[in-house]
Amino acid sequence: MVNIIMGLKGSGKTKKLVNLVREAVNEGTGDVVVIEKERKLTFDIPYQARLIDAGDYDIGSYEFLKGLICGVHAGNYDITHFFIDNFYKLVNDKGVEALEQFLVWLDKFSGQEKISFIVSISADPDTVSETVRKFLI
Repeated sequence: MVNIIMGLKGSGKTKKLVNLVREAVNEGTGDVVVIEKERKLTFDIPYQARLIDAGDYDIGSYEFLKGLICGVHAGNYDITHFFIDNFYKLVNDKGVEALEQFLVWLDKFSGQEKISFIVSISADPDTVSETVRKFLI
């Protein structure tokens, strides 16, 4: 399952994401991973969640992000939830087509590996394509 929390800056996306991280940790059914650009969530999310500062890796491309997700998963098959905060701060290509292709890949990966993905994106939800819209929560 892939879900997107989308809104303009200051619309409460990160707060919603933090609440969902807390819920996932409280479920206790598996491991929770949070990827963010900087360590701004260190004191907001429960310590049981694995926080990855993607700024340390200079991701840039969608292929690199896919590799990071696959690599983290390959090292821990107990992951049940992945959260990605401020998605557009991680990737250089902010084009609609690149985002759509990534989401289709992520949805397929999610189904194969039984992992829930929640992604926060700073953008106007009224302007996204139908492909992206089907993932909005």
